[in-house]
Amino acid sequence: MLKKWWNYIKSWFNKTSNDMMDPEIEIQMAIDQANKKNQDLRNQAANIVAHRTQLEAKIEKAADQVGEAREMAKQAILKAEEAKAAGDTAGVTKWTNIAQGQATKLQAAENNLTSLTAQYETSIKQADEAKAAVQANALKLQELSAKQMQLLGALQQAKMQESVNAAVESMSSTMDDSMPSLEDVENKIEKRQAQAMAKAEVFDATPEGGEAELRQAMNEAQADAKLEELKAELGLSDEADAAPEAEGESSGMAN
Repeated sequence: MLKKWWNYIKSWFNKTSNDMMDPEIEIQMAIDQANKKNQDLRNQAANIVAHRTQLEAKIEKAADQVGEAREMAKQAILKAEEAKAAGDTAGVTKWTNIAQGQATKLQAAENNLTSLTAQYETSIKQADEAKAAVQANALKLQELSAKQMQLLGALQQAKMQESVNAAVESMSSTMDDSMPSLEDVENKIEKRQAQAMAKAEVFDATPEGGEAELRQAMNEAQADAKLEELKAELGLSDEADAAPEAEGESSGMAN
């Protein structure tokens, strides 16, 4: 019975914790976890590809060792044959032993090359699979990012709807159920308007408000001066228009 109650308490706690957690934080946690997994996968793939590259270098070195041991063994055999033709028993023994030693090295080098070649073939397959896994995971990460944007958009819409619902409920709570009226709402709006106008009026009476008004007047004056300057450049200034009119009036008076 105690175990049953303990499981119930754990289930209730987990459910309560999930309900209290911000969905936006949960989405970001999922993205962070996916990015970490993607980076780990890339690192593993890089290690696999690096192993393949190392095997390539080892195979090249092993092939050189095989070639060198083969050539040395051949040369030792030729030397033994020359000593045999010359009747040099000691020389025959010497070069034959060297040839046998090189043959042993050749066999070991060939075995090593065969083993490395088999490992390399496996590493090629593993590297291809690792790169394919990275590509597939990258696509999943893109899909997850798109899903994140979709979920965040849905979450914002839900929050906006919740705000609207809260506003509607707030307005509804101020109304009389028996006789619905918007008077309270109208009073609230008028009060807010009056407060806003009062704050603006008080601000205008302060040094800061006067300074703001002065700055606005200076900006308007500067803008008017700049406009007249542009008109003058285009030959459209008020002074340019006034000059022909003055000439016309002078001519009329002369006539």
